[in-house]
Amino acid sequence: MKRNVFAITSAVVLATTLSGTGLIPVFASETEAAAGGTYEIGIVKFVDDASLNQIEANIEKELDKKAAELGVTFNYTEYDGQADSTTLNQFASKLVDEQVDCIVPIATPAAVIMQAATEDTDIPVVFSAVTDPESAGLVESNDAPGANVTGTSDALDTEAVFNLITAANPEIKKAGLLYNKSEDSSKKAIEEAKAYCEEKGIEVVEKTGTTADEVIQAAQALIGENVEACFTPTDNTVMTAELSIYEDFVDAGIPQYCGADSFALNGAFCGYGVNYAELGTATGDMVVDILVNGADPASTPVQTLNNGIATVNTETAEAIGLDYSMFSGLCEKVVEIQTAKEFSETEAATEAE
Repeated sequence: MKRNVFAITSAVVLATTLSGTGLIPVFASETEAAAGGTYEIGIVKFVDDASLNQIEANIEKELDKKAAELGVTFNYTEYDGQADSTTLNQFASKLVDEQVDCIVPIATPAAVIMQAATEDTDIPVVFSAVTDPESAGLVESNDAPGANVTGTSDALDTEAVFNLITAANPEIKKAGLLYNKSEDSSKKAIEEAKAYCEEKGIEVVEKTGTTADEVIQAAQALIGENVEACFTPTDNTVMTAELSIYEDFVDAGIPQYCGADSFALNGAFCGYGVNYAELGTATGDMVVDILVNGADPASTPVQTLNNGIATVNTETAEAIGLDYSMFSGLCEKVVEIQTAKEFSETEAATEAE
């Protein structure tokens, strides 16, 4: 039996670009369809960053694996929205016009746009890395989504992150919050962070940015305010700027705690939350269940993975002289990592002894 190899290196590039975007979608190479059926899937990533790239790669890896196991073919198309709603809407229209079998948006802004585009169709939407699907209006409830949209959530345990912060510095008096106020994925965590700090008597300094350049300026402002630690939730805008800000935090001796391991990969002191590789795998499994097994998205619960993993950048920890040995008693496990742009550029993280 022949099956598709869906790596980018074997892709066929569409001959024309989408009008006004200058972006060229990449299509998987076409081979003879497997006997069990062929499914066309659009994977729409909100922006190109280490977090979402890791999810995308593991969705595709799982689809490839399941294709071989089940004797079916998954042809997937990759789109990068470049954090631009106009581009995302154009991709959504294209995928609906092509009547693909499933759309897989990665991150909340992409998911919201794909939901709107498919509401009058029967195309299933299986999102990944949506922090709060209910608040975003993507599902009626996580247990019973109610329509054509379901997926996986990277919901963050904000209290657990701040427990790490106060364990490392029990005398902390001032904490910084760095995020994009326009991102739905950040709103709930920021509210929870403020409530935690108010209860503990910790002063909060908020700085926000809606672009990478604004995030860089906001980080400098926090440093100027002499915050003793900085918290960033699962914020894609900050993620795109992380490689440009982490050294400033290191130079100032300020540990940055974030809502995903990819922040630690890109230099932040600590990333806490779900394993995004596992999140991508779980998303791929949901796609397979819906397309091959006939599962109904309306009654397929949103999956939230265990988010008790603390990923520590050992280079940053050494540079700021911060002991994190106490973390092992406060979370499921502690993982160590070194600075790189993408996960493929570094050895796999290893669990700390």
